[in-house]
Amino acid sequence: KEGKNPKQNNIIKSLNFDYSGPIDGHDLPKLISELERLKSVKGPKFLHVITIKGKGLQMAEEDQVKYHAPGKFDAETGKIHPKDESHLSPKFQDVFGHTLVELAKQNEKIIGITPAMPTGSSMKYMMETFPKRAFDVGIAEQHAVTLAAGMTTQGMVVFCNIYSTFLQRAYDQVIHDVALQNLPVIFCLDRAGLVGEDGATHHGVFDIAYLNCIPNMIIAAPKDEIELRNIMFTASEGLKQPIAIRYPRGRGEIIDWQQPFEKMKIGKIKELQKGTKVAVLSTGTIANNVTKALNEVENSKLYSHYHLPFIKPLDESKIMNIIASYEVLITIEDGVITGGFGAAINSIIASKKHTVSVLNLGIPDVFIEHGTVFEQQHFCKIDVKSLTELFNTFSND
Repeated sequence: KEGKNPKQNNIIKSLNFDYSGPIDGHDLPKLISELERLKSVKGPKFLHVITIKGKGLQMAEEDQVKYHAPGKFDAETGKIHPKDESHLSPKFQDVFGHTLVELAKQNEKIIGITPAMPTGSSMKYMMETFPKRAFDVGIAEQHAVTLAAGMTTQGMVVFCNIYSTFLQRAYDQVIHDVALQNLPVIFCLDRAGLVGEDGATHHGVFDIAYLNCIPNMIIAAPKDEIELRNIMFTASEGLKQPIAIRYPRGRGEIIDWQQPFEKMKIGKIKELQKGTKVAVLSTGTIANNVTKALNEVENSKLYSHYHLPFIKPLDESKIMNIIASYEVLITIEDGVITGGFGAAINSIIASKKHTVSVLNLGIPDVFIEHGTVFEQQHFCKIDVKSLTELFNTFSND
């Protein structure tokens, strides 16, 4: 506690850091004074500061989870403004959470793991229903992945739910502890794609690129709530290799989403619309933007739209048949273009020495800053309006 002798021996001092503290992080004058003092201290420094989450608002101090992201609330009382969301389609995280419980009731070997995100990922439903079969390991993504791997070796069916951007912290464990051992861990990557106001650190735009190069890995990207359920069901029925299922932050568009489970064929490509000139290949929920844009174009009969629920493996034979049938190929993804889904399609085209004209759309080679998802998609030219304008250029050719 504050006032404890700063000269005490501890692990920080053992590492040859100049250690000071602990001090009250809410005492701003004292904090500034100590930071000023440390300017003149040479070498590595470690300042130990103690703070209380939600300090100054009693309701926030008492319920730190709820007030992590409370939305609008009264600044004086802390009372959260209620919102009626009963008429809205579900959040993808809730589709995951409720589906996991549904599957777990049918299979006692199903386990849930999350690193400090039981509420954000909706693993809380599993933890409430099966407290001995769901684990919050804290902010320790590397441990979450290795624990999932270990439990899988013992015959458990493990759903390891991690925000896409945070799985980056456990990249070594994904490769060495899971993929190298070819263990069928089921990674559920929440907040995949652009995430809006959480900003550049939280966008889940790199997962396709950083997972696609790992041997044995299946990568799935459902376009809606029903596909998410069915891919989770398919994985729970037993795979011989690991799978990563990516889905976005926010809500889907289907109210009646709790349909009976259907097993999905790994690698299957779905034809959503048949046309004559341009083939649009999309993966994940960005397919909905494509569909809406195609409904707005002047001559929709020119466009075929193919949805790929699986980014890896790809059905090369089917893709080559598609390529051979069209003048133009457009790939669209809610992820980085560099090394992403479109790049994988390009690789097939190059290997077959095909000369089809290709346009890759997705996240450009920059960090996307704060804004709404709509604003960010517009910047990346993958929003409905931008896609409609693009498709109309081909209609006018």
